[in-house]
Amino acid sequence: QVQLVESGGGSVQTGGPLRLSCAASGFMYSAYSMAWFRQAAGKEREGVAVIESGGFTNYADSVKGRFTISQDNAKATLYLQMNSLKPEDTAIYYCAARFPPCQGGWSRVREYNYWGQGTQVTVSS
Repeated sequence: QVQLVESGGGSVQTGGPLRLSCAASGFMYSAYSMAWFRQAAGKEREGVAVIESGGFTNYADSVKGRFTISQDNAKATLYLQMNSLKPEDTAIYYCAARFPPCQGGWSRVREYNYWGQGTQVTVSS
């Protein structure tokens, strides 16, 4: 049974850090590309960052220089280090798994096979 379980969300003030984790099980983690998405209230889900199965990373322009995606293959765990948080980063954050190759852009929701349940991040000014 495939599971993606996010943790680490919470409330933080503007400029603060948070680190999200996503524990994966039930599939061959190292063969998949892993990504973080987020969905703010009333908005569509958007890609935040991806780490491809070969290790290449990519980020949404809005988070470049502030967020870092990483993973521990031995633990089948994905991370998102978020620094210099802004109120506009407030959203539910989801981790997702995609078996390569990618047919369209990495940030397309439909590209992903598995999803976690999400964790809330709230940034107050």
